[in-house]
Amino acid sequence: MLNINEIKLGKLISVSSEPYVVVKADHHKMGRGGAVLKVKLKNLITGNVLDKTFQGNDKAEPAQTEKKKANFMYKDETEAHLMDNESYEQFSIALDQIGEKQKFLKDGTDVDVLYFEDKPVVIDLPVKVELKVVSAPPGVKGNSAGNVTKVVDLETGTQISVPMFINEGDVIRINTDTGEYVERA
Repeated sequence: MLNINEIKLGKLISVSSEPYVVVKADHHKMGRGGAVLKVKLKNLITGNVLDKTFQGNDKAEPAQTEKKKANFMYKDETEAHLMDNESYEQFSIALDQIGEKQKFLKDGTDVDVLYFEDKPVVIDLPVKVELKVVSAPPGVKGNSAGNVTKVVDLETGTQISVPMFINEGDVIRINTDTGEYVERA
């Protein structure tokens, strides 16, 4: 069991037999009263957000999760299909559960899969991924004063803003947390 001092940002806890991740945690100490912890929790399965308050001696149960490596194979309209790197078992996760990170999933990418009660619930991409630029408008000469960007299409079908010197066929690194261009690979 976790006491209120151990419940921090990013911690996985179980509420009503479902896994939640702590998205926000505010610790308040009242004058003569006890400490209060107000947290915002996100359900890893449904994506619902829950506000919860923990008082002095309240405890939270840690979520019984397991992380395994998997390889992303392909996605269809509703699911992403992956293969466990150790057992070579194939499984799928709904694209709704992956969220915005699906824009950076390329065939053959190794990901971390979080399991809750032996069911895959969330995938974590590497912080930086390399993707090829499929189409890019030409940079206009004379538009180089300041931090000028243009929008390009990537091999996954995603569009992002990049500096003017990026051309079609270039391979670039993207931060999967922010969805922004990092550097040319």
